[in-house]
This record gives sequence, C-alpha cells and structure tokens, in this order.
Amino acid sequence: MAQRRNRRSGVEDRWRKADGTPSASDGKGNRWRARYVDEQGREHARGFTRKVAAQRWLDEVTAAVVTGQYVDPKAGQVTFRDYAERWRGMQVQRPSSRAHIETMLRRHAYPVLGDRPLSSILPSDIQAWVKGLELAPATIGVVHGVVSTIMKAAIRDRRIVANPCDGSKLPKVERKQVVPLTTEQVAALREGLPPQLQALVTLAAGTGMRQGECLGLTVDRVKFLERTVTVDRQLVTVPGQPPSLGPPKTQASNRTIPLPQVVVDALAAHLAAFPAASDGLLFTLSGKPITRQAFGHKWRPAVARTALPTGTGFHTLRHYYASLLIRHGESVKTVQARLGHASAVETLDTYSHLWPDSDDRTRDAVDSVLGVAADALRTAAAPLS
Repeated sequence: MAQRRNRRSGVEDRWRKADGTPSASDGKGNRWRARYVDEQGREHARGFTRKVAAQRWLDEVTAAVVTGQYVDPKAGQVTFRDYAERWRGMQVQRPSSRAHIETMLRRHAYPVLGDRPLSSILPSDIQAWVKGLELAPATIGVVHGVVSTIMKAAIRDRRIVANPCDGSKLPKVERKQVVPLTTEQVAALREGLPPQLQALVTLAAGTGMRQGECLGLTVDRVKFLERTVTVDRQLVTVPGQPPSLGPPKTQASNRTIPLPQVVVDALAAHLAAFPAASDGLLFTLSGKPITRQAFGHKWRPAVARTALPTGTGFHTLRHYYASLLIRHGESVKTVQARLGHASAVETLDTYSHLWPDSDDRTRDAVDSVLGVAADALRTAAAPLS
C-alpha cells in the first residue's frame, strides 16, 4: 500500500528524489522547500535556496490565512476580460451606464488588458496602458476608474492581493472656464433649427434643463397656470435599443423649476403648431422620440450657421441659464437647486468665476479695521508740538 502523503505545512530540509533518497536541490539551486495546505485542502509548495527565506514565505502565507487575506495563487489566472464581463453582468445600473461601461472596456481596456490573467497585471502595466491611451484626460480618468473598480471587486473575491491601479499617474484634467453664450447667439441658434425644435432652445436657455431632460419632457410635467416644470425623468438613448424614459442623472436632478413667461409662451406656441405625441412628448421628429444622434444632425448645422466654435454643445444653453441667475444676484444654493447639481461644490467649481468680484468689499473690510488701528498708532507716536 502506498504511504499516505504528509499534509502538514512546514519547511523541509531538502528535496527528495522519486525513490525517496535525499537530493542536494531541486535542480534549480533550491535546497529548501516550504509547503502549506490552503482552506480547500490543496497543497502548495515553493523552493528556496535558504531556509530563512522559505520560513519567511511560509510565515507570510500563514498570517494571510489567519487574517482572512489569503489568496489562492491559481484564483488570479482568470483573464481580465472574463472577470470583467462576469462583473458587468452582476451590476445594478441604468441601461445608459451599462452601455457606457461596455463601450469603455471594449474600446480602450480589452485590447491591451483583456487577455491578461488578473494576477499578472502589474502597476507598471497599468501605467504603460494609461500612457498609451490617445484620449482626452477626462476620458482616461473615466476608463481608468472603471478598470480600478473591477480590480477592487477582484480583491474582494480573493482573486488578487492588491489593486494594480493604485498609484497610477493620470494626465491632469484642465478645467476650462465656462464662457456663456450671448443672448444674440442663443437667438441665432434658435432660428437656425427647424421650427419644431426652436422652442427647445428657449426651454433650455430659460430653465437650464439638460438635453435628455428636455427631450423627455411630456405635457403632464408642465404646469402652465402655476408656471413650473417638474423634472423627474429623461429620455435615455442606448445604442441598439429604442429611446425610453428613465430616471434623471442623479437624485438631486429631481426638481421643480419656475418657468419664466417667455418659456411658457414658447411652449404654448409650440404645442399649438406641433401637438404633443400620443405618449405626451413635447418634442419629436416625424412623431418619434428624438435620439441624441438624430438631434445632433439638426444641432450641428445650426451651430455652423451661427459661426460658433465647432463642438459647441446643447450644454451651452445650460451655462447661459446659470449665468443669467448669477448676473441677477441668485445665491449659490439657488443656482445649485435650479440646475440639479448634487452639491454646491459642483456649482462653484463650474461657475465661481461668473459671480461678481468682491475686491472692493475686501479692501474696505480690511481698511475699516486695520486702517483705523494704524492711524491710531501714528497719532500716538506723533511728537507733541
């Protein structure tokens, strides 16, 4: 009967030949062998040239097992693509977010990292991948964040020990100051669009609503007598799927906005000329919801005719609305609420330069205290005549 294999962990003084006789080493210069049995009862072994190194490695593994940090070396052999796709399938996300993440991974992560085993991806590999991405700095930050989130999930699943994305040096995102459109430019944009979309410009410029919120607006959300509009959903466009109504961008985006009379009049005239669709949507093309792609085909020619910079987006109307509120003395909290920002910090980061300068008030405040004190000191130090 064959002798039962010793399942205990420990460090052996030498490797042995097949017949059980001692061997000086394992053929690679490693005389000492450390071995341990994992939580599933599988034995793992490594060879070392020195006993102290073997014992140190065994102690580290033992500590990881005791503290619950142990990771099976074979667990990280799954490829990044396979693990990421499994991870995507378990996420609770909006359809638009799912589509966005799938696109980011397929276009920018899988070509370099997709076929690599998780445990083989090093911080230097991530840094080299980041450096090779020919994308805008903000987009690099997004795709790096997605990969880092997946690596964190792999740590929780005990696939890898550490996140190789930690410590990556990302290109700096230069935040450009918002330059609002002039009222004349807004009017020109309106006139440059087809008649059935002109009220859309007035709505966005007069409420600060996002593009999806405007395109998803239905008649029942507009209170003409109360002069308010309720924003609690948006039109979501996912490639390969028909447009549908979904929740707004964030929880803070749920809001009620006061409607200026100019917007009320524009919407009333629009409905008189172009009655709402059967689903209640105010803005349609050929009776169908307007996708972002379809709207872009109408918007870009209008931008060109207005002689605005290429790339001027619908979001500039939101900036115009914010600039009007700031110019007329609205507080940061009011602007935040109207725009549906998650925090006042977001509002200030975007529009702080538009608030009036307080240089003169700063000078007067200091002079009123420090200046008076300085005059008093000079008077006390003056010689008596």
